[in-house]
Amino acid sequence: MDTRTGLPVVGMVGGGQLARMTHQAAIGLGQSLRVLAVSEHDSAALVAGDVTFGQHTDLEALRSFARGVDVLTFDHEHVPGEHVAALEADGVVVRPGSAALTFAQNKLLMRERLAAQGFPVPAFAAITGVDDVLKFGESHAWPVVLKAATGGYDGRGVWMVASPDEARALVPELLDAGTRLLVEQKVAMRRELSALVARSPFGQGSAWPVVETVQRNGINTEVLAPAPGLTEQRTQQAQELALRIAAELGVVGVLAVELFDTDDGLLVNELAMRPHNSGHWTMDGSRTSQFEQHLRAVLDYPLGVTELLSPTVMANVLGAPETPAMSFDERVHHLFARFPDVRVHLYGKGERPGRKLGHVNVLGPIGETRQRAKLAAHWLSHAEWLDGYSAH
Repeated sequence: MDTRTGLPVVGMVGGGQLARMTHQAAIGLGQSLRVLAVSEHDSAALVAGDVTFGQHTDLEALRSFARGVDVLTFDHEHVPGEHVAALEADGVVVRPGSAALTFAQNKLLMRERLAAQGFPVPAFAAITGVDDVLKFGESHAWPVVLKAATGGYDGRGVWMVASPDEARALVPELLDAGTRLLVEQKVAMRRELSALVARSPFGQGSAWPVVETVQRNGINTEVLAPAPGLTEQRTQQAQELALRIAAELGVVGVLAVELFDTDDGLLVNELAMRPHNSGHWTMDGSRTSQFEQHLRAVLDYPLGVTELLSPTVMANVLGAPETPAMSFDERVHHLFARFPDVRVHLYGKGERPGRKLGHVNVLGPIGETRQRAKLAAHWLSHAEWLDGYSAH
């Protein structure tokens, strides 16, 4: 307990934008989130008042950090599983725990576990050599999707393999580099969805409206909340599926279940056991944000109401190919002059191409707000209006 406030201390490993936004939610709950960051320039380290510096791969740094908190949680999945297990053996309360986290850290283990429990997943196979890929391609048709079992995110660690010749060229190179691989069937999908839920140690669960995620080059660029045209039946299927996965795997905290929406039903693509990019819209469009809910869940507080306040479009602000001459401050000034209703969330990061620098949320009917969200996000990253607008 924090002796100044009498409230429990939550420690978050990782100082990125998720920790930064969780810190914002913690303030409203009377807490100051304790953060383990790598650098003073990390997003959360720029704003949080209680920051420890250390590497998430250093067990002793983790142990030292954990001694000062009541519960430990994460803003990324990159803490080695053996370190998480060692902390639990030390008596540290870790949420989500190592038994659950392993399925967010290893895509092959996740596929095997979900398939064994009857959850819908794409056809897949473990890869030990190029022949495994060739056989899979013969059985399921080309192209196939090759994935790194660990470490991939935002399109990294995913390769589309169109033919046996491509497989023969690529697979040995990846295996020789020590990459653990699996292969999946290329799914004919209508779109990608995300079912965001939360679960507490008590077993209480909550679900937000299912959203549509729009990808470009493997990176989420937009989130449409709720997913346009999704039937009530399929919405319930997605929410129930995500809640069942959370319960079966013993997840505590927020769980994002990324889904393929196909003609034959829903298929599970990825899992994230933390606040997630597909849930950033909840900061303005939901009664309870994913960041507050994650804190409530790991503290075993009763969960908040997740009802929709308004349809919301979230657009990521991605670094431009060339950093604009106009300062970020001036870009924000011009954005508010044109669109005063746009909700801006910036992460304090240095600009570089493709980097997630922030996001904008625009509330209102999706058909009316989607273009504004695109214009706003592009303006903030490129300092140019896609529609040719000029303030002068």
